[in-house]
Amino acid sequence: MPAPLTQDDFLAFDRKQAALGQLLFYDKILSGNRNIACAGCHHPRLGTGDRLSLGIGEGGEGLGPERVAGSGDRRIKKRIPRNAPGLWNLGAKELHTLFHDGRLSIADTYENGFNSPAEEWLPTGFNSLLAAQAVFPVTAQFEMAGNPKENEVAGAIHDRIDNAWPILAKRVRVIPEYGRLFVEAFDHIDTPDQVTIVEIANALAAFQAVEWQSFDSPFDRYLGGDKAALDAGQTRGLELFYGKAGCSGCHSGKLLSDQQFHALGLPPFGPGRTRRFDPMVRDVGVMGETDRLEDAYRFRTPMLRNVELTAPYGHNGAYPTLEGIVRHHLDPDGMLARWTPETAALPQAPWLAAIDFVVWNDAREMARQARFRDIEPVALTDTEIADLVAFLKSLTGTSSVSAPPFGIPETVPSGLPVDR
Repeated sequence: MPAPLTQDDFLAFDRKQAALGQLLFYDKILSGNRNIACAGCHHPRLGTGDRLSLGIGEGGEGLGPERVAGSGDRRIKKRIPRNAPGLWNLGAKELHTLFHDGRLSIADTYENGFNSPAEEWLPTGFNSLLAAQAVFPVTAQFEMAGNPKENEVAGAIHDRIDNAWPILAKRVRVIPEYGRLFVEAFDHIDTPDQVTIVEIANALAAFQAVEWQSFDSPFDRYLGGDKAALDAGQTRGLELFYGKAGCSGCHSGKLLSDQQFHALGLPPFGPGRTRRFDPMVRDVGVMGETDRLEDAYRFRTPMLRNVELTAPYGHNGAYPTLEGIVRHHLDPDGMLARWTPETAALPQAPWLAAIDFVVWNDAREMARQARFRDIEPVALTDTEIADLVAFLKSLTGTSSVSAPPFGIPETVPSGLPVDR
């Protein structure tokens, strides 16, 4: 088992910047059409996710399971191709890769500190990997940017990704309260006109890293020496996790993730995260980043603190329960054969129905996916599976979940409504 996760395992962030980031995280000013905030897909009431298999971004209305796909000209054009991940412990020092397909990582590939979709156009000065990540949802058409011709942000992105960031930075810094807060929070900012997307991203990262830091679960107390922190079922589940079930082969280390990529054979659906030259709906995972055939259909191992709160599970949210995703790991092909479309949490969008499950009609694509498996079947009894699920629930934080440092603001400086 790993050593206990402690405060020393996390990057230090400025609290004034975090307080500023709280406002930005809940403010819809960062979306192209000023109608969705970061919290729209990562809300604390929903475990820092949205409880949907595939999210409803730009054009949607409502929050979480109640979110609808819009109507008329404002209805969504596409579902978000991947499940919205939880935000727990993203300020950990050892994190080096983000996104389900690893398309953002710490690297010197483009001489700006990161290998990212923005390549050499990514600016420098980010305080963390998490800050670099923050600049991408705002440029994603179906997440926050909107469709070309709808607003100046989406139009700029259509030309080149980095053209949108100055537009968003100006939107924020010309609001007097934001201007004042940036000057107070950043030593190198003397006047609001100096604020760029980098300061905005650094504030967002500071908030997320401080707000959703969690290592006070019963499991964490157990690692710290309190053997009574787990009940009998959870203890048996822990022994399975680190023993016969083989979970720790990938969910290893202090963060319970090897940060590597594995093919689990999850049921495919949705529009897929296709590449420009893909002739069909599919999601090839990290192969989309590396272009190496051996990486096909492999996705990043998620961290597991607070996993009980972050349903549905898998890179596309294929399973609504912990028991379901555990059973899939134990018998991937059998569970794939028994999976039905009704299992997915997809808000109704009849105009997208032809796309949602079309990949199942592509025999060649399904055969390709079936050739990639990085897990072997493991036979566990129903009782053992229940114990394993009980252990996973012991990873849920206590005060870190119930009493985060900042919470949801009543209002934000833009005056736009806050999703509470």
